[in-house]
Amino acid sequence: MTPQPSISARDWFLILLLGAIWGGSFFFARIAVQEIPPLTLVLLRVSLAAAALHLYLALRGPSFRAALPLALSFVGMAMLNNVIPFSLMFAGQTAIGAGLASVLNATTPFWTMLLANAFLADEKLTRLKVIGVVLGITGTAVMVGPGIVAGLGGPVWAKLALVGTALSYGFAFIFARRFKGVAPELLATGQLTASTIIMIPVVLALDGVSGFIGVSAGAWWSVAGLALLATAFAYILYFSILSSAGATNASLVTLIVPVSAILLGTAFLGERLELFEIAGMALIGFGLVVVDGRLFTSRRNAKPQAG
Repeated sequence: MTPQPSISARDWFLILLLGAIWGGSFFFARIAVQEIPPLTLVLLRVSLAAAALHLYLALRGPSFRAALPLALSFVGMAMLNNVIPFSLMFAGQTAIGAGLASVLNATTPFWTMLLANAFLADEKLTRLKVIGVVLGITGTAVMVGPGIVAGLGGPVWAKLALVGTALSYGFAFIFARRFKGVAPELLATGQLTASTIIMIPVVLALDGVSGFIGVSAGAWWSVAGLALLATAFAYILYFSILSSAGATNASLVTLIVPVSAILLGTAFLGERLELFEIAGMALIGFGLVVVDGRLFTSRRNAKPQAG
């Protein structure tokens, strides 16, 4: 039987770092989407990130020419990992509360786990994975608390948009396995370049150029943070984690994102950390420990001491 990918200490560090960065992306998006149409914001996010990564490769390498034979695969990755989920997420966030959106987005590991079990020989369902992911999703719901209730009355299409976001990410985790051995920098650049090429005619046809006019400096700074930190740098981390830890393990980052968003709000916006939020975070943490499995394996393997 093919061994399943495990999560090393390095992988856990990168997952937590990526979760913290993507938690911050909700702040950037919340500011920018008030002035910029969702599809235009997607274009700005991926195009600026792609430009930054091309500049990085030109200065530091490797050469992007090595990735050109994978152009068609990059189109598929761009659709599943950027164009579809970003568009659905930004559109859904205009009609439902951030709390419910966070919970629906946190179902990504659940869908990824089912898809990986169906399509990947080395990532089959295990009892600990199922229990851990369910605990994580439950913890997200507990942590969001009243925020879920606030969003329950939103339109059905917005909720389905966020479920579609999670499903699209799940398929992206599976699809990305075909790029094994390709440098994360090349993968991130190829994906975001393809996303830019796809989004340009879509935005021009549906939004025109109006979304670029009359945007405040604060919104542009948010776009810059969203593109450079939460997209360009974040996707290098994403592909690095995916390569070493596998699809299901890499998808656990979506459980950490809402925790990061709440902690950042407490640290920088003066928001109060509620008891139910602490309880939810603890439940998410326990779920991640269960998925990791080492604690339970070591306890099973421990031999009783002779009396």
